[in-house]
Amino acid sequence: MIQTLDLFPIGNCSASALIDRHGRFVWGCVPRVDGDPFFSALLSDRDPVDADVQGLWDIQAEGLAQTRQTYLRNTPIVRTELTNKDGESLEILDFAPRYRQFGRIYRPMAMIRLIRPLSGAPRIRIRMRPSVNWGQAPARQTTGSNHIRYVGGPTTMRLTTNAPVSHITEERLFRLEEPIAMFLGPDEGFDADVMATTTRMLTETTDYWRGWVRTLSVPLEWQEAVIRSAITLKLCAYEETGAIVAALTTSIPEHAESGRNWDYRYCWLRDAYYVVQALTRLGAADMLENYLSYLRNLVAEAGGGHVQPVYGVGLEPGLTEKIATALPGYRGMGPVRIGNQAHEHLQHDVYGQIILSTVQAFFDERLLRPATVEDFRALEPVGERAYEVYATPDASLWEFRGREAIHTYSAVMCWAACDRLGNAAVQLGLLERAALWNARADEMRAVIEDRAYNEELGRYAATFDGDELDASLLQLVDVRFTPASDPKMAATIAAVEKGLRRGPYMLRYALPDDFGEPKTAFNICTFWLIEALHLSGRTQEARELFEEMLTRRTAAGLLSEDISFDGDELWGNYPQTYSLVGLINCATLLSRPWAAVR
Repeated sequence: MIQTLDLFPIGNCSASALIDRHGRFVWGCVPRVDGDPFFSALLSDRDPVDADVQGLWDIQAEGLAQTRQTYLRNTPIVRTELTNKDGESLEILDFAPRYRQFGRIYRPMAMIRLIRPLSGAPRIRIRMRPSVNWGQAPARQTTGSNHIRYVGGPTTMRLTTNAPVSHITEERLFRLEEPIAMFLGPDEGFDADVMATTTRMLTETTDYWRGWVRTLSVPLEWQEAVIRSAITLKLCAYEETGAIVAALTTSIPEHAESGRNWDYRYCWLRDAYYVVQALTRLGAADMLENYLSYLRNLVAEAGGGHVQPVYGVGLEPGLTEKIATALPGYRGMGPVRIGNQAHEHLQHDVYGQIILSTVQAFFDERLLRPATVEDFRALEPVGERAYEVYATPDASLWEFRGREAIHTYSAVMCWAACDRLGNAAVQLGLLERAALWNARADEMRAVIEDRAYNEELGRYAATFDGDELDASLLQLVDVRFTPASDPKMAATIAAVEKGLRRGPYMLRYALPDDFGEPKTAFNICTFWLIEALHLSGRTQEARELFEEMLTRRTAAGLLSEDISFDGDELWGNYPQTYSLVGLINCATLLSRPWAAVR
């Protein structure tokens, strides 16, 4: 068996892990999502059943004949059922505890496995083989009467269990006659009945997630897909600071042997903007409020100057890129990268995304902390920066490493920053500031129209005074720079579809970049096309293409960043927030209204 992205994420907005179709933990980092992979088998060239494979947490059933796997309804709790050739079966429930306790959310850096016999007494083997220091070595073990400590990495972890400890350390086959609880967390004592406590945690975690889902305003159609995407987007939040990571993994290649292997376990302000935009459309105000706290801290630190496109989940600016040489990579397709060079880039669209993320807080009465005049004053330097740089070169939202240009998308997002500051100023009664920001937005619009529109081709171009095509041009409609019905935009949509569509799917761009020509489609761009088709009056085509994208999800109901042109395989980091945002936005846009059935 080779590694695939057919994985089920679990998490609690502090800890996270990915579980494969046989119930194995194959990815999970400590002490944070961007930390050392305690479970690293996903970035291995080894079959997970190999005798000497490392970096996984495996519960094997002797004589396995069938595996069934699903999430418990409206939760990120994974249920795996294993049945052997004699018809004996067991279930595994995997989750990270999250619930309200003592007036706050309990979300430890911990994961729980509950193993229960369903019929007979199947024989099982538990292979607990964490790795440390980016796969350089297996963790050293020390044991107590009811626990195992895993030592050698940046964080010492402790597994507390009611199973015989030597069954685990010796990887001994044994009969599963009674339920087993396993609590993996920091090296702290577990001063309670582990079975009773973890069973209670299961109940309370289930109740938490189902209660959260009840607060969502979902569309009538495709509810299961939207709910699963929303839950997973929430799992990509690092709640302690409010950061939202682009994905839970690093270095899954964009296509086979591409070298396009990036670390996405950080907070891109662009990606986070799209996440909170989508979740706010569903009514998840908690995600918006927590992220805005993260943003306010970044803006204060920038002091009106340069803002990076990406930061660490703890607000760290330095994400120096390096290679983890001990891990061969997904299917052996290295390199495995830690960090991301994009923190050094100029990506001017970030100023728009800061303000677009924040502006709702000036209007939304639901929020515990509505935005204030002081918040507006703190945002104005971001607008000043947008006005200053909108017509200067950057690396674009696609983070080109070898070239810069004045990118239309970046310029339009800077325009949006000034335009929305005008809206906020009106809401606050600051009419002189509104006039200033509206005048700047008008000035910027005139320049963009003059330099981004190619008269000869009759459409917008991806760069000022250029002729390139870029799927991000479709976003001119979403940020209200121009309606889809405008002849200039209609021609742009037609050109983007003709030039970048490959079968059902869309490229970001077709020109060669630092790594050659793209060989996979970019899922968010296909969702952008679906939106554009609908807004252009081609709703039936949009619905058909949306249904096609739904068939490409994993068994967990999720998508990665990229897809092969034939649609047979997902590539790129997983689960990808961009892709899930696209799914939510399109479902919301295309669904029949609730009034159709009430």
